Amino acid sequence: MSRIRRTALAALSLAATTALLAGCASGAPAGEEPTGDPVTGGTLSYLEPQTWTTLYPPAAGFYPNGGIVNNITDRLLYQDPETLELSPWIATALPEVNADATEYTFTIRDDVTYSDGTPLTAENVVKNIDLYGKGDADRALTVSEAINNYERGEVVDATTVKFIFSAPSPGFAQAVSTINSGLVSDATLDLDSEGFGPGGAAQVIGSGPFVVADEKIGTETQLTVREDYDWAPEAAEHDGRAYLDGITYTVAGENSVRVGTVVAKQADVARQIPAPDEPQFAADGLSVLAASTNGVTNSLNFRFTNPLLSDIRVRQAIIAGIDRENIVETLFTDSYPLATGALATTALGYVDTSEFYAYDPKQAAKLLADAGWKAGSDGVLEKDGQRLSLTFSEAIPQPRSKEVVTLIQEQLAELGIEVNLFAGDYAAQTAASLDADTIQVYHSMVGRADYDVLKSQFFSTNRNTLLNYDTATQKNADQELDDLLAKVASAPTPEERAAASEAAQRHLAEQAYILPLFEEPQVYGLTDAVHGFETESVGRPNFYNTWLTR
Repeated sequence: MSRIRRTALAALSLAATTALLAGCASGAPAGEEPTGDPVTGGTLSYLEPQTWTTLYPPAAGFYPNGGIVNNITDRLLYQDPETLELSPWIATALPEVNADATEYTFTIRDDVTYSDGTPLTAENVVKNIDLYGKGDADRALTVSEAINNYERGEVVDATTVKFIFSAPSPGFAQAVSTINSGLVSDATLDLDSEGFGPGGAAQVIGSGPFVVADEKIGTETQLTVREDYDWAPEAAEHDGRAYLDGITYTVAGENSVRVGTVVAKQADVARQIPAPDEPQFAADGLSVLAASTNGVTNSLNFRFTNPLLSDIRVRQAIIAGIDRENIVETLFTDSYPLATGALATTALGYVDTSEFYAYDPKQAAKLLADAGWKAGSDGVLEKDGQRLSLTFSEAIPQPRSKEVVTLIQEQLAELGIEVNLFAGDYAAQTAASLDADTIQVYHSMVGRADYDVLKSQFFSTNRNTLLNYDTATQKNADQELDDLLAKVASAPTPEERAAASEAAQRHLAEQAYILPLFEEPQVYGLTDAVHGFETESVGRPNFYNTWLTR
């Protein structure tokens, strides 16, 4: 076996090392390093736009979920948010990996305990990864989308574990650095899905620097510091307990409330600061931090299995009829770069496919005419008695989704395409998104600092945002796409993964399956009382190094 070294893992991250934003640097004041020695004590007030829905790590990708899981669990490896390099955490070294990336062997620390006092052992680590790699349908616990081709884990000895895969799984080392692989106690692993949900936060026991102390369902979650914490990542800036005594997560759904409360210095940090409100944080004593999410860009996904979108000319016409640059300039700031492909420029495997997304309304009209669509009595295009009327989802977690769709509605109306916005809360949007007859255009993004992020978003048994998989026929409408995505996750070398990623991105562009809009950051507003605020590699808050001065 050969040991993966930091330099080798750095090569995997080459495409992403060049442009990570200041979102992973100090949070106060903006653009500056904290001054003076860190201060221990104080409870940080943190405002979230949505409430968390589950603390089961493989399903914790939703930012309100991950913002908690990231601070109560540890992982086998740590991923540097700036360089994207991997380094030891609960594992004492990077793993030994066989030549085809089907076996990973880790040596783990023997001094780690969970907050309930139980030890973190080799058996416990295998129990964690076995659950995350296989899921448990009887308990409604899903397989982690970050772990591919998982077969089993083995306890080699008291401090050594081995994980075995049915096919190459080159993304596994990065997978065990993510919140989706957050380690939890044996008792926590015995919970069902409901036990990880609202009302059960205190049952989720991790080994991280903070512990859930209290929960008010749907409104507030309180974390307290773990005084005996002493196993931070090797790359951390300090050892021992976190500086903060605690964190209060409060749900503040109204943008004006989140912004106003931080601007008035009645709260310390707020996530998802709307672009129009960013100028308020230019005032003395305030700052904005825009953290890259290093994954699939904020995009429209066209459900091509729906009859209205089955003709590629219609999809191409919609793309040519949308002025992305106008949308970004009208609704956003420099924190939101115009997308040039399926992936952010900071993401592993990024390919520029912007040539497929040019704004050309004349070409759009020609494509529609060539496809047989003609204006009806009300100006909406018709064909064979069917109106070209499309329903878009509202991406509740994404910034200004409703306003984005409204501008698109105006732009496409000029071509005779009717756009409807599906109304509903997060749960309603999620349910509706599973049906291409209800939602024909799905607005979304996903962050993960690994090649596998493409598979996470588009693969038929992962997020399946295109609804490529037909549950009725149990077949894929585009098997080639799934094959390309599978190769991204199973090619054993970085070079092969990069080539597979490029092929998948070009396929998405050539088939007009998506329209990338912008690179979505996580935008935080902070007061100057906050120092050392950081995010992990896809923009979730990490409070271990954060401290307060009041």
